[in-house]
Amino acid sequence: MERSKVIFGNTIADKDYRKACKQKEKNKKKYGDDSGVNYTFAAADNPVLAPIGVKNLVLSDKGDLKLDEKAVIVGNIRMGYGHYRISMAIASAAHALGYTPYWLDLNSYPESTATKLISAQNDLYSLGSRLSQRFGLFNKLVWEPINSEGFRKLTYNAADQKNAELMAPLLKNLPKDVPYVATHAWPAQAAIHAGFTRVVNAIPDNWPMALHLSEGSIHTVQTPSAFLGYKMLRGMDPKRQLKPMPAGTLFDVGHYIDHELVVNIEADCAARLKRMEEGAPRRYFLSIGGAGAQQKLFEDIIRHLIPQIKQNKAMLLINTGDHFDVWNSIVSHIPELAGLYTTHFDNYDETKAFLDKDEGLEKIQVFCHKDIFAAVYVTNLLMRKCDVLLTKPSELSFYPVPKIMIHRVGGHEAWGAIRAAEVGDGTYELDKTEEVLAMLDEITNGKEILPALCRGILRANAAGIYNGAYEAVKLAVNAK
Repeated sequence: MERSKVIFGNTIADKDYRKACKQKEKNKKKYGDDSGVNYTFAAADNPVLAPIGVKNLVLSDKGDLKLDEKAVIVGNIRMGYGHYRISMAIASAAHALGYTPYWLDLNSYPESTATKLISAQNDLYSLGSRLSQRFGLFNKLVWEPINSEGFRKLTYNAADQKNAELMAPLLKNLPKDVPYVATHAWPAQAAIHAGFTRVVNAIPDNWPMALHLSEGSIHTVQTPSAFLGYKMLRGMDPKRQLKPMPAGTLFDVGHYIDHELVVNIEADCAARLKRMEEGAPRRYFLSIGGAGAQQKLFEDIIRHLIPQIKQNKAMLLINTGDHFDVWNSIVSHIPELAGLYTTHFDNYDETKAFLDKDEGLEKIQVFCHKDIFAAVYVTNLLMRKCDVLLTKPSELSFYPVPKIMIHRVGGHEAWGAIRAAEVGDGTYELDKTEEVLAMLDEITNGKEILPALCRGILRANAAGIYNGAYEAVKLAVNAK
């Protein structure tokens, strides 16, 4: 039986299946049918991710790709920054375990149907994220319900499975028995449709949604609550109790974290506490995501911190990713920034050398890079240098750095903040700007919250909670 007709033993209604088939045909007409194209690849060095051994899979007419004997393909898409960040964690763990990670971004081959389809969906998602932060009614009536309940339905997965059939041709000439870890359901589904046999689908969210299912894969989640929710396909059909995922198809592995962050957890927490005791400026890190949402909130935070920065009580690290226009807009809205900031733009070697020295971290340091790998990986470097990260409760909820969890962008993110608060390495979700500013003041002036968050990180590390990336790689390597 076709995967999109029956999912984990649960039959999809005929009308929903027909709707999924019609959507696939509509997308085929819109984005093309490349099932007759023979895509061939070569491996290219990735300058930014060279320290963790990453090689990019690029299209090549030569068709002379020879993967290393200990190859692991990291299948992903660029949709915002989250899936790239998780992919970097998987690649880092694979490299630490002695494997060579090959980067396969289904959204980076413009001539393919896969990229055309994914790019269109990415544009829609980014637009929705931005609108949700500008218009409260749109967020309440459209965006939150779509992200928490719409993507949750099993029928949504049926439609995704049909669309993934259009992505599979891109992968058909790659070796099918290579270990393959996907950090989004689409590259997992595409690999399964293309005949790959050792696929791990690393599910990012802590809220169970059928969007993330890829039957035929080994599924991994980061938390016990996600394990139970996915196991029972919780709420994925409001009209019936679904059959659970079969034994051996789902594993709670822990948080997906880069090797270089995990091995430095104790040293980084000790450095934070030492700075606090010595009265050094509190280092706050603002990571502005790929969708560019929440700029107004970030501006309010920056305005609030300027007096503390002038008093040498705080400093700011800001990464705007690859969005130069975001920083230009912030500067135009906050004239008080004049003379307070230093930019590190589009020179990754300079950025890395600056952060390696751990000197000159004062006032406001702003980072932005056109190269998407640099744009995302700079956040990894800054997490090690900061005292507290301010972030929406997305993929960064799970990282071993003290976190202030600002308001979510999409209902599915709520459970990321719940996880951070329960583990103790981040705050609960702060819904209002006033709450965020009050938390900042308490951390700047007090000596209780930062040590508490560091203790939470150390406890979680001792329990192996941050080892999920290693475990996901091991499952792919050992799959039969």
